[in-house]
Amino acid sequence: MTTHKLAATPQTVRWGMLDGAFPPVLTIESGDTVVMECVSGSPGVLPPAESGLAIPPALNAILDARLPRMGAHIVTGPVAGVGAEPGDMLEVRIEEIALGADWGYCAFRPLMGTLPEEFPYRDVTHIPVDRTRGTCKLPWGPELKLAPFFGVMAVAPPLEWGTLSTREPRMFGGNLDNKELVAGTTLFLPVCAPGANFCAGDGHGLQGDGEVCINAVEICLTGTFTFILHKGGGRAAPRLGMPRAETPTHYITMGFDADLDLAMKQALKEMIAFICSRTGWTPAEAYKTCSLAVDFRVTQNVNGEKGVHGMLRKGLLF
Repeated sequence: MTTHKLAATPQTVRWGMLDGAFPPVLTIESGDTVVMECVSGSPGVLPPAESGLAIPPALNAILDARLPRMGAHIVTGPVAGVGAEPGDMLEVRIEEIALGADWGYCAFRPLMGTLPEEFPYRDVTHIPVDRTRGTCKLPWGPELKLAPFFGVMAVAPPLEWGTLSTREPRMFGGNLDNKELVAGTTLFLPVCAPGANFCAGDGHGLQGDGEVCINAVEICLTGTFTFILHKGGGRAAPRLGMPRAETPTHYITMGFDADLDLAMKQALKEMIAFICSRTGWTPAEAYKTCSLAVDFRVTQNVNGEKGVHGMLRKGLLF
């Protein structure tokens, strides 16, 4: 299998938009690995020169290019898989995540976040990062251990959906903001357009469930991904309809909706279906098992389409 390197450049990124018609910047075979550089940050959140915090050259070059912009996230890609067609499943093994800067930022702004009525102003904090120790130091005191992951991982939406913002997570993935998807985990996505056309970005150094103010520690990251194409669905489900994930300790299902209650229902239905597919139990038995042994968490509450994810500990079913 081949390992490819994909740098973040004005030619290999899109700013805040996903579209099944976007041409791929790289085409790979199933089983190939891609080392994908991703950058984060707009002119309004960059640290001032006097801070001593260096802006990565790749980010400066992309900002200087003044690319068309729709959503907030700079995403690298798309990467096309040979033979991928709608109805297949793309397995994305997150092999490694490396920090790409010595700082991140956390911000909120008017009309956004979970409490916009209480914080109707703009506030940006730059957070120094110690890459050697894997920590960040908040200006108001605590040092926190980093747990980096990509907020946005997506295949292309269906062609007929046209161009979409990266803001809302949907059935093709996107702005999942799921802090469980660190190095060593696997994401399963339903292929919705020819080639699958995977993109990633929105690097997060650290985030709590909910992401309540609208930002994590936003930071540049480089991810190493291995891609496995499963024709017709694969082992996670006969026909995958929503993103799922697997960590060394848990199986994860996801739900998205503007209504948090409906996002919860979707994540629960996905978990019931997953349990039934793995065990042969009835839906009623799986439903009761979810009540007894599955933790459902608010992934994020701030992206228009809210997220809930269910976590089933491995070893409970088989």
